[in-house]
Amino acid sequence: MAAGGFCLCSLVRLLCSLFIPGLFLSGALCLCLVVLLWGIRLWLQQRKNQLASTGKDGKHQLVVAFFHPYCNAGGGGERVLWCAIRALQKKYKDAIYVVYTGDKDVTGEQIVESAFRRFNIKLTHPVKFVFLEKRYLVEASLYPHFTLLGQSLGSVFLGWEALMKCVPDVYIDSMGYAFTLPLFKYLGGCRVGCYVHYPTISTDMLSMVRSQNARFNNAAFITRNPLLSKLKLVYYYLFAFVYGLVGSRSDVIMVNSSWTLNHILSLWRAGACTSVVYPPCDVQTFLDIPLHEEKSTTEYSIVSLGQFRPEKDHPLQIRAFAKFLEKTALGQQSLPKLILIGGCRNQQDEQRVNRLKKLCEELGIDKKVEFKVNIPFEALKQYLADAIIGLHTMWNEHFGIGIVECMAAGTIILAHNSGGPKLDIVVPYEGHITGFLAENEDDYSETMAQILSLSPEKRLEIRQNARQSVNRFADQEFEGAFLSSVEQLFK
Repeated sequence: MAAGGFCLCSLVRLLCSLFIPGLFLSGALCLCLVVLLWGIRLWLQQRKNQLASTGKDGKHQLVVAFFHPYCNAGGGGERVLWCAIRALQKKYKDAIYVVYTGDKDVTGEQIVESAFRRFNIKLTHPVKFVFLEKRYLVEASLYPHFTLLGQSLGSVFLGWEALMKCVPDVYIDSMGYAFTLPLFKYLGGCRVGCYVHYPTISTDMLSMVRSQNARFNNAAFITRNPLLSKLKLVYYYLFAFVYGLVGSRSDVIMVNSSWTLNHILSLWRAGACTSVVYPPCDVQTFLDIPLHEEKSTTEYSIVSLGQFRPEKDHPLQIRAFAKFLEKTALGQQSLPKLILIGGCRNQQDEQRVNRLKKLCEELGIDKKVEFKVNIPFEALKQYLADAIIGLHTMWNEHFGIGIVECMAAGTIILAHNSGGPKLDIVVPYEGHITGFLAENEDDYSETMAQILSLSPEKRLEIRQNARQSVNRFADQEFEGAFLSSVEQLFK
């Protein structure tokens, strides 16, 4: 017993001799880190005060910054950005508005002109652009594996570059880089808000990996291997936890649809400061297109509207269209054509378009498919005005501004039976049908045939119902909801 007691006491003394110094060392390191971060914050605040501008009344001018590294991309997210800035400029006229962007190949004047040309949005005051050098850090192509983690960490470094170049009073992430929010809040001392188009990770993605279902972001070799699937699931759960932690640091959280709201509430758990703000859709401009009855000589066209990104699933559109042509080739004299309209952000998007063209050649339908890349707004309106069907195939599309624009323009929408289209947009209006939903190649091809088999009078009825249903997504509705949500950032 004595020997045993002596050994136990010796072991305890040994552990204490190792643990206590380690504890003190850890505490000292944590204290040093806190002091360092606090010092950086004070330095940034001092720098901000030195560079601050004063208005005509001699008071400090509020600096409002939007983090949008791809502000010249021409997609729905960019329309939200410019409408948000325009709304704020109307209400807070004396503030300075800044956009952090990585579009170094254009000037600020060209970006503003592009916003007007593509979206018909004219700002009331000048905007200052802060051009970032390290946008490549958030490119998905840089991270062939662990893409979510790589892009998120990359956004922190990109956010740091932005913070070093301009320290704002109000910071709004309008592109989904939640990991920048704590950076600007705790080091920059900013009031922070965010507009979430699409959660970086969603509970649907977790379910997809859990069920070993292959998608564009879940490779087949992982779905075939149970061990790799389990490891990826652990990685996703850890990432989802951290994502929820950083996202919940936001003072104001805006989401673009019911689908996004459900996922953000589940992951961020910040319901008190979260609200749905539907994206602004240029409804009135499209509603101004006359809605005529179809003529028997009308050449049918099917239009797809969306950026050439992998998640938009353009290959599904092309394969479904090819299957539709195959089934209807013998019974229809004038076959429709498919027109793919969208923006290319970079070289990867351009390569994606080339692969889509090659797919059309392989399926033998290249003569019936046209690609319209980065076209002007007026040309876009004309294509929508002439089309019979508006095609959209993204699985779990967060909202779908292009879908609303198609409906407002008078095309009959055919969208994916999931996400925002299912929950918010392609829903009955006063009990009447406003469009169609599908899930796979067969569904899409059969529904295309069904729509074109309807009488012109029935199609006109559906188009009218759709038009009447989209006023709730107008620019004015967005401006009111957006200003109401961000008001506390300006108090």
